[in-house]
Amino acid sequence: MTDKVTYNYEFLKISVPAPFVLHIELSRAPLNAFHEPFWRELGACVDKASTDPDVRAIMLSSAQKIFTAGLDIKAATEILSPSSSDPAARALQLRTHILDFQHAISSLSRTPKPTIAALHSTTIGLGIDIASACDIRLCSSDFSGCVKEVDIGLAADIGSLQRLPYIVGSDSWVREICFTARPFGAEEALQQGFVGRVLPTKEECVKAAIVLATKVGEKSPVAVQGTKHLLNWGRGRTVEEGLEYTAVWNAGMLQSGDIGRAVHATLMKKKATFPKL
Repeated sequence: MTDKVTYNYEFLKISVPAPFVLHIELSRAPLNAFHEPFWRELGACVDKASTDPDVRAIMLSSAQKIFTAGLDIKAATEILSPSSSDPAARALQLRTHILDFQHAISSLSRTPKPTIAALHSTTIGLGIDIASACDIRLCSSDFSGCVKEVDIGLAADIGSLQRLPYIVGSDSWVREICFTARPFGAEEALQQGFVGRVLPTKEECVKAAIVLATKVGEKSPVAVQGTKHLLNWGRGRTVEEGLEYTAVWNAGMLQSGDIGRAVHATLMKKKATFPKL
């Protein structure tokens, strides 16, 4: 028998609101501004959950009055302070830092477990990177998003520019909000496809996300994780390439015992249960 995985972090509140559901709450008072220890904790937590057999869905929300103010500007300024007189050496140091940062936030996309973001209130800069890395996004009616990076003199570099064009249907809209850093609200986010649903309040948004994560957790983990892998793999590839890869993938996965369990439960008109991976 394996030991139960524990989750203890300074800037994250962790709970299990339903079987197989891990709820991560961002909690760095007062505004969830991200400095390096914060984003490293988030990446480490999601990576740990990726191999935890008791987790089948990951839900992300905020314990503070807003979702996030984005990057901690003061901490970021310290990172940007020259540590070498050699421009090439400095560039290599910054590249390593950016790649580490990207890797941490991309954990939400990289994990085989579906990730669900429950967004509320202000969600600036890095908040859009984080939300874009999640598989499903819900928001409350007071949501206000903003790709803020051009206002502080840089191009967004943690995932928004790469993921938003795949998420929403309008390339023009993506370019508009990224070039101008103008805010967009809940209804606009829904209209453009950035979120799947708008709930009246933060509490209802979190509750809806838990219900959704619970439904995911009830399904075969082999089927759900395979589905996420195939959806992610297909981005940027042709339909034909995706079909060919799916044939190879399912040549192995169709041998799963979960198929027999699901078929038997359907015939018996019962709810199927599936073993942990």
